[in-house]
Amino acid sequence: MTLRFIGIDPNTGDGECPTVWFDEDEQEFVFQGWKADEALQSRCLATGPIPPTETVVRLPARMGPMIRRACDVAERAQL
Repeated sequence: MTLRFIGIDPNTGDGECPTVWFDEDEQEFVFQGWKADEALQSRCLATGPIPPTETVVRLPARMGPMIRRACDVAERAQL
């Protein structure tokens, strides 16, 4: 698996989370974030079920540029 590191939240206190990667082999975005609390999960469930193999994570809006960068990497990989 070719996992390309995109970036980590610059405001993280311990340098561990949240993080964005792009898996070039699988053509997938990979996000590490804060687990959603029960209230957020309940709100998300209003749009449909969350399968047991999936979860809801939170990423701060300040990571938008990193998410855009990961999208750019994905688009270039498809060329």
